[in-house]
Amino acid sequence: MPLDQETLNQLLDTLEKFVRQRLRPLEAQVGEEDSIPDEVIDEMKALGLFGLTIPEEYGGLGLNMYEEAEVARVFGHTSPAFRSSFGTNVGIGSQSLVIDGTDEQKKQYLPKMATGEIIGSFCLTEPEAGSDAAAVRMTAAKDGDDYLLNGTKRYITNAPKAQLFTVFARTNPAEKGSRGVSAFLVDAASDGISLGSPYRKMGQQGTYVCDVIFEDVRVNRKKLVGGQENVGFKTAMKVLDKGRLHISALSCGIAERLIEDSTRYATERKQFGQPISDFQLIQAMLADSQAESYAAWCMVKETARRRDAGENVAALAASCKLFATEMVGRVADRAVQIHGGAGYVDEYGIERFYRDVRLFRIYEGTSQIQQTVIARDLISRYS
Repeated sequence: MPLDQETLNQLLDTLEKFVRQRLRPLEAQVGEEDSIPDEVIDEMKALGLFGLTIPEEYGGLGLNMYEEAEVARVFGHTSPAFRSSFGTNVGIGSQSLVIDGTDEQKKQYLPKMATGEIIGSFCLTEPEAGSDAAAVRMTAAKDGDDYLLNGTKRYITNAPKAQLFTVFARTNPAEKGSRGVSAFLVDAASDGISLGSPYRKMGQQGTYVCDVIFEDVRVNRKKLVGGQENVGFKTAMKVLDKGRLHISALSCGIAERLIEDSTRYATERKQFGQPISDFQLIQAMLADSQAESYAAWCMVKETARRRDAGENVAALAASCKLFATEMVGRVADRAVQIHGGAGYVDEYGIERFYRDVRLFRIYEGTSQIQQTVIARDLISRYS
């Protein structure tokens, strides 16, 4: 059941204070050290952040999509690395189980995921399969009651910290495209799994991303998500629809942070004997950022409500992600411009956000993939 408004407001107020008082002072440190302090992770676990969307019966908070979006927006007010530390458990790392897992699978994994004892990771992308998720080449060959998994997964978020991988592999080589793909729950400590070196990234320092290599990794058939072969792609798409709304809400939160920082700076910084906020060209950049941010948030809230009501929102979620992630990129660019030289150096943290938000237009489906989803939906309705 959804939270009543008072309870939701209390939760958001608590998280906003945590973000403002605990996390924002650590932004520069996390950026420099490329690591979040362990005590901060423990505090996040105590707040229930790792189980935000896991049903209450398994120890989570059971937030619906609208409530999850509100929380993601709040965490956009600080460096996205903090959100990423629990983000896979909230989204792609747990939702395959929540949406399509068997009762036995849910009971085994979800309670520990809700507390953060288990970190989940989503292994879909490959060297030649990312945006084209149906092109998965990793194989899962039957061997008695088991499967042997072979292949490489690339750019896997939280893989170095994960205890559980949701792995997408081809169980039916004869089936082309998405129909032959299945999803497996794989213990990260299984024999035959090795990790690549963590990537050095353009932004989002403090997040953990690497390749995962599977060599004859033995997985029992009971670990098939939902207990069925060849439905993995459908599971992945359900999870990605939800994740796209989450990233859209996060983008809105970061835009709000950047607008706040830019407005404060513009009122304090003086040129020609007056605050630069008095100049109409500065005002125009602030106004455009505010209007676009507001439009994106309205899109996200409406689509989240419709998803909670049971509607198929695949094309709407794609629309949200396309607009919101492109929007926050423009807002970050304007923030650098408003700050001038101060925006280009690391003193104010604007350049860090500028680098951080660039990823949003790539993962959970690139902007071009979102355009394709939207266009195909339109064509199917009018052809």
